[in-house]
Amino acid sequence: MRLRLVLAVLAGIVAFSQPAGAQIANDDVGGVRTETQDRIRAGDQTNAALNWLGLLGLLGLLGLRKGHDEDSYHPSDIE
Repeated sequence: MRLRLVLAVLAGIVAFSQPAGAQIANDDVGGVRTETQDRIRAGDQTNAALNWLGLLGLLGLLGLRKGHDEDSYHPSDIE
């Protein structure tokens, strides 16, 4: 039990730690910004609309849940 707790704490530390030095974005390298950097600097608002659309789609997945064992329109006790 203690080993699991230690492993869970270590996994949490690794998950929320700083990124490696090679992963830190440096905008000045090469002098040419990428397309993603241009979109971020422009402040494009289509991301918010797409996020809401995705959320609506995820909410639509709730309709695919199985309601109950008997899926007929009129469940009856007679078998």
